[in-house]
Amino acid sequence: MINIASDKKELNWAVLGTGVIANQMASALHDMDRQLYGVANRTYEKAVTFAEKYGVKKVFPTYESVFDDPEVDVVYITTPHNTHYPYMKAALEHGKHLFVEKSITLNSRELSEMRELAEKNGLVLAEAMTIWHMPLYKKLWQIVDSGRLGKVQMITMNFGSFKEYDMNNRFFNMNLAGGALLDIGVYALSIVRSFMDSCPDRILSQMKPSPTGSDEQATMLLMNKEGQMATVALSMHSKQPKRAIISCEKAYIEIMEYPRADRAVIVDAETGEREEIVEGSTANALQYEMMDMEAAILEGKTDAMRLSDSCDVMDMMTGLRKEWGMKYPGEEW
Repeated sequence: MINIASDKKELNWAVLGTGVIANQMASALHDMDRQLYGVANRTYEKAVTFAEKYGVKKVFPTYESVFDDPEVDVVYITTPHNTHYPYMKAALEHGKHLFVEKSITLNSRELSEMRELAEKNGLVLAEAMTIWHMPLYKKLWQIVDSGRLGKVQMITMNFGSFKEYDMNNRFFNMNLAGGALLDIGVYALSIVRSFMDSCPDRILSQMKPSPTGSDEQATMLLMNKEGQMATVALSMHSKQPKRAIISCEKAYIEIMEYPRADRAVIVDAETGEREEIVEGSTANALQYEMMDMEAAILEGKTDAMRLSDSCDVMDMMTGLRKEWGMKYPGEEW
């Protein structure tokens, strides 16, 4: 078994993929006065260009060679989510801590297997879900837990993007695990889970498929055993505000642009008085994630990464897709 805690002062990060998130991650490390240790990409030339841009120490010829390098401590997987499972398995079997872009896996079976493998090998496994790590949410959870707003009663979530009907694009391509739920719904359901006392166990839904069969639009009604309820509306072909409303007995919380939010407004139910809460900075979202990940590894604080909540969210998403009959090519539930 590998010990989670480490005597190292700095961890060596390697990233799989060179897309938008990988670029943001490399920039975040640079802003932390750190240097990315390694990079690998399906196209080697792109990895070389990426390394030159960010001063990355090592370019790996294959993804597998990343896992073989004993100097790599933690791997950030930013490749499309339909590729995560095999890379996660190989990395964990080689003793690497894992930080995996959302959606962390395709389904609950994959995540359950990877969670068990991580625990067996004493490794930290986490989803790169900004909501778990933004200072704003940590503050809001404290406020809600204090009881001064009363019990959370209802949560209302919206997230919609207008994507052109390019059926080869990952947003609609079933071979790339396209669709609203795994791409943007994971954020909405993570908010829902984080403010509820327990995971919703009663879920009703409607789904409109795109021409490829992916979930173009979806609406959900959720309730847990405590009677807390939520509504979620998602779309990949119509614009909606990224808005969350957490309705409590004595006030409601409104959060705009919620995936990386740094401010919220609490509105008193009786007086209408508005209180603005400002914590952290949207621009530093990836830094907060990586700092929490390093603390989890170096100090053994695995609970800081909220993997159990990611598992609850994955259970909801897998259950919904089973209900819709929306199975990806080659996927095993």
